Amino acid sequence: MTNKVIWITGGSSGIGKALAYKFANEGWQVAISARREELLNEISKSNNNIHSFKLDVLDSEKCKDVFKKIVNKFKNVDIALFSTGIHDPKSEKTLNLEKIRSIMETNFFGTINSINAVYDYFKEKKSGHISIVSSVAGYRGLPTGGGYCASKSALTSYAESLYFDMKRFNVRVTVVSPGFIKTPMTDQNDFPMPMIESAEFAANQMFKGLTQSTAFEIHFPKKFTYLMKILRIMPNWLYLKLVKKGMQLIGR
Repeated sequence: MTNKVIWITGGSSGIGKALAYKFANEGWQVAISARREELLNEISKSNNNIHSFKLDVLDSEKCKDVFKKIVNKFKNVDIALFSTGIHDPKSEKTLNLEKIRSIMETNFFGTINSINAVYDYFKEKKSGHISIVSSVAGYRGLPTGGGYCASKSALTSYAESLYFDMKRFNVRVTVVSPGFIKTPMTDQNDFPMPMIESAEFAANQMFKGLTQSTAFEIHFPKKFTYLMKILRIMPNWLYLKLVKKGMQLIGR
């Protein structure tokens, strides 16, 4: 049992939900936020260590208000983990400007709104941990994923910059880069997803990385993410050739 506290956005489903249960079962007090209040309440009712705080991360002032409520309730927050994210692979098969804006607004600016809510708190506290859930999709541009890849690439770059800003105040910053994880979001994909793992697997890996490691990046499953890291450093001509060949093999 511990008196430590974590705030998780995107906590109503997928990785965020699995992570909430993992931390709660380890004795942490867990504040979860998302737009779907009924799902949040179901989760909080199922575990006494989980507490619901409805939030739309697109509302920057509401992000601040919700975080103040969390601090008032628990008197302390040790980790703020931001995992809100959307993807629409069907609309990304064409250039859908409205959908790309929506993805960027939610994935990137929604996360920035959340960071803004905790920024001064952690600086003044001179301790704590801000964690941003990105993706290996942010390593390079992938087919039918322009908006999503761009949003995750932006998050990874922002996390790197934030690392330097917050290190001066003894605040840890990490970025989480999952491979394929089975969630309602990846259920939309209509292509093969190599080495896909469960949300519970992701939660276990993240818990270890957040509480038992000092690494900047938490990435998993390792066999897949190291392959993606190799693609990341390939010269463009080779990367583009390999991805084109892969697309032909799966008939896309």
